[in-house]
Amino acid sequence: MADLEAVLADVSYLMAMEKSKSTPAARASKKIILPEPSIRSVMQKYLEERDELTFDKIFNQKIGFLLFKDFCMNEIDEAVPQLKFYEEIKDYEKMDSEEERLSRSRQIYDVYIMKELLSCSHPFSKKAVDHVQSHLAKKQVPPTLFQPYIVEICDSLRGTIFQKFIESDKFTRFCQWKNVELNIHLTMNDFSVHRIIGRGGFGEVYGCRKADTGKMYAMKCLDKKRIKMKQGETLALNERIMLSLVSTGDCPFIVCMTYAFHTPDKLCFILDLMNGGDLHYHLSQHGVFSEKEMRFYAAEIILGLEHMHNRFVVYRDLKPANILLDEHGHVRISDLGLACDFSKKKPHASVSRITPRYSCPPGCLFFLTNVLLNASLAI
Repeated sequence: MADLEAVLADVSYLMAMEKSKSTPAARASKKIILPEPSIRSVMQKYLEERDELTFDKIFNQKIGFLLFKDFCMNEIDEAVPQLKFYEEIKDYEKMDSEEERLSRSRQIYDVYIMKELLSCSHPFSKKAVDHVQSHLAKKQVPPTLFQPYIVEICDSLRGTIFQKFIESDKFTRFCQWKNVELNIHLTMNDFSVHRIIGRGGFGEVYGCRKADTGKMYAMKCLDKKRIKMKQGETLALNERIMLSLVSTGDCPFIVCMTYAFHTPDKLCFILDLMNGGDLHYHLSQHGVFSEKEMRFYAAEIILGLEHMHNRFVVYRDLKPANILLDEHGHVRISDLGLACDFSKKKPHASVSRITPRYSCPPGCLFFLTNVLLNASLAI
């Protein structure tokens, strides 16, 4: 009977996964009502106190970017070509195939660079032009090919144009949406929960589907009684704080949190769903990684750690079991319960729970090699 239930759970989970890919998102079952525009002054003060009223913080949020773009399209004509250029670059960066990037990069170069150079109206530096031209001449098209242009576009928008946005009605609408975001209340009824896909010291991880959008997530449920029994209140709270610090939506190498809520007996984190297993499992299956695989995984892990360090977060539980793979084979760092916020003098988490087998002096760069190469010998 237990085997039959497991099979049915697997079938339900797989059907939900297929449905999330093929079925367009349903209309929201709950009507969202924006607060009055007068909330602007309160929200502006709230954002200022948390250092979130900056160009980078607003521009890198989806709702902030869309409202800023809408403002420029209607009010600032000279910013429109730069925003279109920016969007083309971002689409280029998402391409996996080198052939696709080569074709798209030449299109971008012809439309946004060469055309303006010929008309002597190119507003960007010679250094940025030379960078792109030298790479295209060698047919080198890394995802970061147009990064100098991204920097210069942002620099040109963050001054007077951004200040005008802050004074506009579009910023008022941004404040209304941020207020909704802060006051959103989710429950278990907002999700269709499927099979268990992982277990931890404080609870289980389930595959789930959000009812109104159809998108699949991982729901990490921490049992409050188990947390209290194991005196893990600090770890649970710390994980929630660290996830909120790193879940900015602009790093594909960390398992980020989208929502968080609690029930009378559980704490629930809604996280990115990872279907590829973890490195511990793959090491146990393959015995050892090749040097090429090790370099690939190490590079993506370093990028994830760099994202954390840029936000003054230090990750202190690096081991194969905490490195998860998505369906495309890319890795993400998970489980931030032992991470620390070093923007303040004292760290928030104790190091006593770090897995001894993988402990090392903080900041040692060779640790990645130790984990990815030597861990295979320890399994």
